[in-house]
Amino acid sequence: MISVTICSPERAAAAPWDDLVRRASPNVFMNPAALRAAQDCGFADIRVLLAFDEAASPRALVGLWALQRRVVAPLLPAILEALPFYYAFLSSPVVDPGFADEVMPAFLAAIERDPALPRVITLKSLDAEAPSYAALRTALSGKGGAQLALKQFARPFATKDHGIKRSGSTRKKLRQDWNRLSALGAVELVNDRSAAGVAAAFESFLALEAGGWKGARGTALTCDPRHARFTRELIRALAARGDASVALLRVEGRAIAAQVLMYCGTSAYTWKTGYDAEFAKFSPGALLIDKLAEALFADGVIDTIDSCSVQDSFMAQLWSGRRAMVDLVVDVGPGRSFGFAVETARQRGIARLRELRNRLRAWRAVPPAPKKPPVPREA
Repeated sequence: MISVTICSPERAAAAPWDDLVRRASPNVFMNPAALRAAQDCGFADIRVLLAFDEAASPRALVGLWALQRRVVAPLLPAILEALPFYYAFLSSPVVDPGFADEVMPAFLAAIERDPALPRVITLKSLDAEAPSYAALRTALSGKGGAQLALKQFARPFATKDHGIKRSGSTRKKLRQDWNRLSALGAVELVNDRSAAGVAAAFESFLALEAGGWKGARGTALTCDPRHARFTRELIRALAARGDASVALLRVEGRAIAAQVLMYCGTSAYTWKTGYDAEFAKFSPGALLIDKLAEALFADGVIDTIDSCSVQDSFMAQLWSGRRAMVDLVVDVGPGRSFGFAVETARQRGIARLRELRNRLRAWRAVPPAPKKPPVPREA
């Protein structure tokens, strides 16, 4: 029998998370330490669903799913988001695969029973290959719950056995860039996983990000004090458990690229990256990711790396592995509610605006055609 408890991130912190992730499909953004950081900073209103196998003695945690309650506009109904906080890039629940077909219906039933929770859930970046995904779709179909797939895409992904490109033009360019960079001085990769080392390296990352195009656009983390405070606390909380680090690519001791990493079980997540624009011609971000992947797999602990990025990112040029992902909107109750109709319309509107923005940026990036010189007239 499966029982479900709905609680705060503070109470979830006492759950046997480390034991669960040894058996379950991973998701570092469901780590109770990360959820509590978001709560303590007032960054998200999170509810945590804990599923227990009551037949075990003592009862065993077989599922954890954190959902963010949001009111996106004053006149719109509240919704749940399965990305538990902004800067999370995976909404899949952490479920023991042997219990997925029991846990997912129990999760949906618990949400439906709770009068304080909205019935409509938006699930962005849901792992379509995890056992919990098929169990979710089946559970929704069985109870007549409405569901709409907004988008399907492939996320760059690397595994220990395959997924990293070993030949081709990209590999050749990486070798050339490394050799040219090495000509400037000693080049080293540093990934200090001590709490103090992570804190110092994260400040280096923040400085690199602020000095690049994100800083110029006003979207770097340090451009918003509230976001900077939360992400510092997020990395601190994860690093205290050994679940975060910041890898630096340094030339003669100077950091020219930084990659923020998170860890869950045997999976690593390349969360955020930054580089020094002065060294852009050497592709420092790509060099760092390439060397870092080799180092992570060589340690023997990590066997998968999730890029946390879109399918046309630069990591797609480095890794041939792909993970099937999907964006969904679902209603846990029977039928199609007003809230479901509102949320699907909102998400479609956001997608259209994003497409228009990307087209406008692409149009602005195209240089104007050179003017032809005037044709001289005959005398």
